[in-house]
Amino acid sequence: MRLSGGLFLATLFVVTWEKVHWNVAGAVGIADVLTILFLVAFALEWGAPRFPRTTVTVLAIFAALLVIYLIGFFNIETKQSLDQWGKGMVKFVLHFLFLAAGVAYLARRSVAYYWRAVAALTLGLVANSAYGVLQLLAARGGVNLDHLVLAPLTGGASSINIYGAIGGTTVYRPNALTGDPNHLAVMLCVPLLMLLPLYLRLERGHRLRIPLAIVLAFLFLVQLTTLSRSGLLGIIVGLLVLAVPYRWALTSRALLVPLAGIAAVLLAVIWERRHYFEVLLRSRIQTGGSSESAHLAVYDFVPQIIHSHPLFGLGLNTFSVYYEFVTGKSNWGPHSFYVALIVETGLVGAVAFFVFLRYLFARLHAARALGRRLAAEGIAIAARLRPLAWGMTAALAGTMAANLFYLTMQFYYFYAFAVLVLALPIVFGRGVRHDPD
Repeated sequence: MRLSGGLFLATLFVVTWEKVHWNVAGAVGIADVLTILFLVAFALEWGAPRFPRTTVTVLAIFAALLVIYLIGFFNIETKQSLDQWGKGMVKFVLHFLFLAAGVAYLARRSVAYYWRAVAALTLGLVANSAYGVLQLLAARGGVNLDHLVLAPLTGGASSINIYGAIGGTTVYRPNALTGDPNHLAVMLCVPLLMLLPLYLRLERGHRLRIPLAIVLAFLFLVQLTTLSRSGLLGIIVGLLVLAVPYRWALTSRALLVPLAGIAAVLLAVIWERRHYFEVLLRSRIQTGGSSESAHLAVYDFVPQIIHSHPLFGLGLNTFSVYYEFVTGKSNWGPHSFYVALIVETGLVGAVAFFVFLRYLFARLHAARALGRRLAAEGIAIAARLRPLAWGMTAALAGTMAANLFYLTMQFYYFYAFAVLVLALPIVFGRGVRHDPD
């Protein structure tokens, strides 16, 4: 299982690297390539006659959604819509096959390998964020880092996001290896919220306590540089979820010391350029600009589509075709995952997908219940399982909130996160005798 194990971890590591893609029969990303290779290796190496019940449930949800999306095909009216529908279907099939295979694969691996999977997803975002910092520094020096690093590899063109200018100084928003600074910010909600409870519960002197604090602080600072309100909304909602079980941590040294360090860095930077940040902050908290109008205007499509195509929508991934008259861009997506869900797949598709989300929360509830039972039995692994389950619950809730005005839940990283969520109670349920670290 070495080949499939390496491919699985590699897929998790690069799953947020949207810019690393090639224009071959459409946009083929590095995550697509590694996913296909993992699925092939998994099929060749899988020798068990049965799959976990969770995988069977995932395949049942996949089959239901597939039928709904195929019915939606008959509402397609143009070739442009057909092309978009085909691209969406390919991504949908790959995502759910990876989800089903990933859960079955982790169910056969050890707790130690599960932690490697969590680390792979986290370190992939750390590398992504580190590139974003370099991208920002290079842009301020007048250099397009994407042109130097990515263009020779992919043959495509990309650059850092330019927000505007203040006093003749250009304001940059790093998008790193993602397609948009908001994508990066919302993606960072997952490791920030998932690992925060785990960090708070680590014993004093644990070898991972300081490295994890540094990682969390770094990722949070990078999220702030994106100037993303959707990302901050996700963090706030996730922290509200964690507020009840971890309210004791509000005054803990483990939380206050890193927060004081972050605040000191921010105050030092802001004090040097007070006027610049005052104007910047004012522009981000206003609610009457063109950006806000675009985010809210897409919700006007919902009653129109419910009136014309209430059950199955306009067809998967076809929203951009019907929004083209507003933006003039044929590949412009909606600024809300939920708007896209209803417009493209109708009420039936929306209900089916919410059943999938409900199932994710149900498995996290099972993981927390397992953690309580193991803690009552005095099994040490509960000290890792319960905070991780709470962190994933907060990350899922935060991601859903952030997608009210953006859409990342249709990306690979969300399904990679879902793999870890669904496999959590399975792996820890049968691996209670393993070392929790």
